[in-house]
Amino acid sequence: MPHITTADGTQIYYTDLGEGAPVILSHGWPLSSDAWQVELKLLADAGYRAIAHDRRGHGRSSQPWNGNDMDTYAAVLAALVDALDLKDLSLIGHSTGGGEVVRFAAQHGMGRVKKIITAGAVPPLMVKSAANPEGTPIEAFDGIRAGVLKDRSQFYLDLAESFFGANRPGAEVSAGAKYDFWRQGMLVGLKGAYDCIKAFSETDFTEDLRALDVPIFIAHGDDDQIVPIAAAAEKSIRLVSKGTLKVYPGAPHGIYGDYQEKLDQDILEFLAE
Repeated sequence: MPHITTADGTQIYYTDLGEGAPVILSHGWPLSSDAWQVELKLLADAGYRAIAHDRRGHGRSSQPWNGNDMDTYAAVLAALVDALDLKDLSLIGHSTGGGEVVRFAAQHGMGRVKKIITAGAVPPLMVKSAANPEGTPIEAFDGIRAGVLKDRSQFYLDLAESFFGANRPGAEVSAGAKYDFWRQGMLVGLKGAYDCIKAFSETDFTEDLRALDVPIFIAHGDDDQIVPIAAAAEKSIRLVSKGTLKVYPGAPHGIYGDYQEKLDQDILEFLAE
C-alpha cells in the first residue's frame, strides 16, 4: 500500500488514482479515505488525478500519540503534496477535512492551490462562545468524548443515525451505509479519535478563511445535525473573498443518496470552470 513517512516517523496511507490535474480529498471524523471511494472514481473517470489520504491516527495510517491537532494535520497534508510534487492543486474537504484543507491552503498552499471545495465543513469555529453564540455548546463535545471512551463501537453505530439523517421521518439510509461508517470509525486509534474531537470543534479557522485568495465552493445541507449550517457555512461565506455558497435543502451531514449525486455533479462543474 502506498505511504509517505512524515518527519516524526508517522506513516500516512494514501490512494492515488487516474491521471490529470490533481485533486486531493480530505475526509471527516471518524472516517478514512474510504469515505471518498465514489468521488475518487468519479474524478479519475473525469480525467483528474484523484488522491485521498487517511489522516494520522485514522484508517490505515499510523496511530501516533502526539500530533492529533489541526496544525499537524495541515502540515502532514503539505508533506504529502511535497512528496507527490503536486501543482495547480484542487482541494475537497468534508467536515473535519474541510478544516484541514482550509488551514493547509492558507498556511502551506499559496501558489500551489487553485480551487477549494468544502462540504459540511467545520470552519470557521464549531464550539459556542461569547463571540460565536451560534456554535455548539462545549458540553456536546464532552459528550462525544465520553461516548468514544465508554463504548466507541456502539457510539459510532448511534452516531451514524444523525450523521446520515436516518433519524428523520421518511429517510432512506441503508444498513450498509451505517455499518460502513461504523467500520471506518473502528479503525481510528482511540487517542487519535479522542484528540481529534478538540481539533475539529475548538480550532478557529477565521483567519485562514480570510487569507484564502482562490475560489472556494462551500456546500452545506440545511438539515446537517452534526455541523449546523448557521455556525459554519453561513459564517464562512462572509469571511472569504472568492466564495460561492450552495445550500442543499434537507441534506444531512453525511454525503449520501440524492445529496451525494447533486454534490458530485456540482464538484465536477466547479472544477471544470
